[in-house]
Amino acid sequence: MALINEHYLKLSKNYLFADIAKKVNAYKVSHRNARVISLGIGDVTQPIAPAVIEAMHRAVDDMATKETFHGYGPEQGYPWLREAIVKNDFLPRGIHISADEIFINDGAKSDTGNIGELVRWDNSMAVTDPIYPVYIDSNVMNGRAGSVNEKGEWSNVTYMACNEENNFVPSIPNHRVDMIYLCYPNNPTGMVITKDELRKWVNYALKNDAVIFYDAAYHAYIQDSDIPHSIYEIKGARKVAIEFHSYSKTAGFTGIRCGYTVVPKELTAQTMDGKQRLPLNPMWLRRQSTKFNGTSYISQRAAEATYTPEGREQVKATISYYMTNARLMRESLTRMGFKVYGGENAPYLWMKTPDGTTSWSFFEQLLYGAQVVCTPGVGFGPSGEGFVRLTSFGNREDCEEALHRIGEWLHV
Repeated sequence: MALINEHYLKLSKNYLFADIAKKVNAYKVSHRNARVISLGIGDVTQPIAPAVIEAMHRAVDDMATKETFHGYGPEQGYPWLREAIVKNDFLPRGIHISADEIFINDGAKSDTGNIGELVRWDNSMAVTDPIYPVYIDSNVMNGRAGSVNEKGEWSNVTYMACNEENNFVPSIPNHRVDMIYLCYPNNPTGMVITKDELRKWVNYALKNDAVIFYDAAYHAYIQDSDIPHSIYEIKGARKVAIEFHSYSKTAGFTGIRCGYTVVPKELTAQTMDGKQRLPLNPMWLRRQSTKFNGTSYISQRAAEATYTPEGREQVKATISYYMTNARLMRESLTRMGFKVYGGENAPYLWMKTPDGTTSWSFFEQLLYGAQVVCTPGVGFGPSGEGFVRLTSFGNREDCEEALHRIGEWLHV
């Protein structure tokens, strides 16, 4: 008899964004003439950079002749892309990463969800709260998270609250944990971490023999020169951290799918009997070789083009477009009386709901009152209650129209 993995039964019925889509679709059915504007789900809207499109066309042409055709590529990614990443994303910041420490993937979500396979199922874990749902849900699926209580907290997870009281800076745990998930610039709060604060986490991991899973998917949106783009800017981080990057929001690859993960050779973990310390880099290569056939040649050529002089400028212009949206949203909503965080070094804004309104209640009020969609903060964890996430990835006209509607709804 085949038995199901009962850990899946512990998950909420739907993924957060599926719940949002269901509620929005129900509204559209009963309000057929309404034009709903989404400031919630973080998909991009601006077209791919011309330099990237040209590279994809050339890559497609390569597939049309025997001499340039590409079938299965290297599971770790083509060397020319990995070398471009080293040259452009790390060396300018004084970070020494070798090409064989980089693993090309089909987007950061896949690897952040799968990376837990490298360590035992009973390792303890800590997460910032609120947090991107994949970090928790992937650990629920393999039994690591334990059981959930009525507040939505998992028994085997240490929650590091990020709230107004601590200025959204998580406190170091007062006990030992094995795995730590950090995401900066943060999704959903849009907040960032300083080098001094990040150094505390690296030192904690070194002292407690922990592994940090560091999601840097939004590093390209950082405007402040003092904010670190990579955890490897911190001395000792190569011994304790795995870092994730994505072209999805940086270069609009949500429909193309490409990203990469860095697993340094110095990063090791101990066997159960305590007799050996083994590097995780070859283990991740073995995992990828077994379960992943590699990112498409066309997608990797597209990613490579983001590092050309033309590609860099065009991608930078798109990021500037979204960050202008974020500035407009932050300024307008603040004038309306909302308390808004983030949106200065990230494409996300974290807005406090008025008068203690719950996240889902405000979601429905905004949808029915202004035909604007946000993301309920509680969907990102217990500390997200009383907030909603807004994104700046929309078209400028839609962004401005949404702000106008909210103002009319509030009579301000």
